Amino acid sequence: MRLTILGGGGFRVPLVYGALLADRAEGRVSHVTLYDEDPDRLAAMARVLADQAAASGAADAPAVTATGDLDEALRGADFVFSAIRVGGLEGRAADERIALAEGVLGQETVGAGGVAYGLRTVPVAREIARRTARIAPDAWVINFTNPAGVVTEAMAEELGDRVIGICDSPVGLGRRIARLLGARPGEAWIDYVGLNHLGWVRGLRIGGRDELPRLLADPEALESFEEGRLFGADWLRSLGAIPNEYLHYYYFNRDTVRAYQEAKQTRGAFLRDQQRGFYAEAGRPGQPAGEALAAWDRTRAEREATYMSENREVAGVGEREESDLESGGYEKVALALMRAIARDERATLILNVRNGTTLSVLDPEAVIEVPCLVDANGAHPVSVAPLPLHAVGLVTSVKAAERAVLAAAASGSRADAVKAFALHPLVDSVAVARRLLDGYAAEHPGLAYLR
Repeated sequence: MRLTILGGGGFRVPLVYGALLADRAEGRVSHVTLYDEDPDRLAAMARVLADQAAASGAADAPAVTATGDLDEALRGADFVFSAIRVGGLEGRAADERIALAEGVLGQETVGAGGVAYGLRTVPVAREIARRTARIAPDAWVINFTNPAGVVTEAMAEELGDRVIGICDSPVGLGRRIARLLGARPGEAWIDYVGLNHLGWVRGLRIGGRDELPRLLADPEALESFEEGRLFGADWLRSLGAIPNEYLHYYYFNRDTVRAYQEAKQTRGAFLRDQQRGFYAEAGRPGQPAGEALAAWDRTRAEREATYMSENREVAGVGEREESDLESGGYEKVALALMRAIARDERATLILNVRNGTTLSVLDPEAVIEVPCLVDANGAHPVSVAPLPLHAVGLVTSVKAAERAVLAAAASGSRADAVKAFALHPLVDSVAVARRLLDGYAAEHPGLAYLR
């Protein structure tokens, strides 16, 4: 099989390639094409992957080619993995800074930052979808480009059910809960429902029995893992569910905004500076074999250790536990998804797919994040119980903001873009929404289409 990675110079590409190296099954990926518009990042990442292949000792490691030509990258692909970042980390840092100056959250997928990121990403994602439909009509597209829900929905306009969104947050959350309850993650059925970065674990069945109430009844166990420490046992017991970590931005919004405003630098600025150093080191010519991979390993360890540090400060829980530093596993989800489709190895995975009739509060085209049964015909969302009222409010208001992003990206309408900001529950003022759009439009050339 041939896999194309869009955003092939991106920092997380070695996670995907490492999973492919570990896959010894028949019919596995034999060729990887990296596509990126930045030749320096592309060259640096090719060196890291070459170091990975050499370190693995595999004689049949997937071949790697790199290109800056999108059509060439798509041609002949069986799977396309989309992980682009429109505007780069400089754009993310600007998203955060402009929002915080207005007193609202600028996180890359949540709140004003997520709306801004979506407005400049959706037009690019739609064009990629159109090109894929024309050049590789039989390919399956796996989307990890953020904000993953709205981007997957935009691509589905062209590709239908042949685009599937993935995220590592539900995987990591389900794994932590399963292990706490004494089960192997693969043995547990996770009742998870919501939108991307806006979902809840409402049950976890082991051997047909829901064991989540046992966890909710144990305050000490509840506060022994990442989400429990972030939200606190009392709030989780009030909800009767375990929220995705990104809901901390909603449930503790004022506290988090204040912590971000007081931080030395935003997360985007930290990653921009950190990765600038990494790519300079990894791309340096004449370095010994293995050095590029070693630089990537060091950078990744620091990146994982500092993840959501402001949120942990708000919760008063200090540094991340060693058990929480393990990768969420999006590369494993991607590989499992490719296996299930290519080999008809049926799997159950939490994915971002079109709703159909799964959630009655949303229309069939809305992309949601739920457990899916996957086979050679794609991903099929399972039936889920209705959302509680508090979750309905958040899900429908965020989906309304996402739909305004899609409308603005299609029409170029400034009014639709203002609406996208103003409807989001973490932007509480139409006047603020207008100022946000003015600030982002002045900063980002990718928003020049809005008028």
